[in-house]
Amino acid sequence: MISIVIPCFNEEKSLEPLVEKIRDVMSRITESYEIIIVDDGSTDRSTERIKNLSLRYTSVKGLRLKRNFGQTAALACGFHYAKGEIIVTMDADLQNDPEDIPILLEKINQGYDVVSGWRINRKDNFLTRILPSKIANYLIGKITGIKLHDYGCSLKAYRSEVIKNMELYGELHRFIPALAKIQGAEITEVPVQHHPRIHGKSKYTLSRTFRVLLDLILVKFLLSYSTRPIHFFGAAGLLFSSIGFLICLYLGSMKILYAYSIGGRPLLLLGILLITTGIQLLTIGILSEIQIRTYFESQKKPIYAVKEFINIKETNHSGKVFNKASVSVKD
Repeated sequence: MISIVIPCFNEEKSLEPLVEKIRDVMSRITESYEIIIVDDGSTDRSTERIKNLSLRYTSVKGLRLKRNFGQTAALACGFHYAKGEIIVTMDADLQNDPEDIPILLEKINQGYDVVSGWRINRKDNFLTRILPSKIANYLIGKITGIKLHDYGCSLKAYRSEVIKNMELYGELHRFIPALAKIQGAEITEVPVQHHPRIHGKSKYTLSRTFRVLLDLILVKFLLSYSTRPIHFFGAAGLLFSSIGFLICLYLGSMKILYAYSIGGRPLLLLGILLITTGIQLLTIGILSEIQIRTYFESQKKPIYAVKEFINIKETNHSGKVFNKASVSVKD
């Protein structure tokens, strides 16, 4: 089973030709597929279009959100209800080409867990779309260590066990490959086609660039310090406290040895501020450690992810055996 998840917001004119193209492509690959269109609070006739398509084709399914929650929420909703072992995502605006789906699936069959599309020849405005995207892709690659040419491409394929174990909030959908790396996922990238928008208008603005930068800080923290926050806050706390202590030690020595007046010096205030800030960061680190442990232990959530079982039955942490075949080896 292959699930194709499509978030949709005011794309009434694009839905029918998109579904027809997907059906044509999937009929050449497999009969076992579903198309899940998530209506993210559209104000046009998108919902009506989805209902009509679902009546015509049993493979088409729809989910209508109560309001516009954003692309990340729409994708998370689609992932939750998807039944496929492989989940493909794409935009509803016809800029992604369904003809590229077989290329993504071929890479999945080669053993990759996440396959991301790379729009080599983007048909968007350079200043408002392409240039900010290039800057964002560079920063994301540098900070996360996962270098993809096109994080913003919605055309991607995932193994369901990877994406269904991922909690998505805010606008983290563009960082899914980086978040998947936390689970040890194998990630690759393939060139895909990109077409000019025919109907409707783009939902992306330059303001999203700044939100990407904020989300990037969060993703970096999740990648490097999600299970050991004391290392992040503690390191900063020790650094600030040490600098503050040295400043106060210097001023104290000047006071004792040379009887300098230090009460009104701004440097003294800076030293005290750094020490106080350092103590606060250390305290935040300790509290974060306690919260992280509560989170993992209350949900019995493991801090690891097993890729392959060799001569061992695969079980969850409550002891229930899954029906997934394990790999056995001879002595």
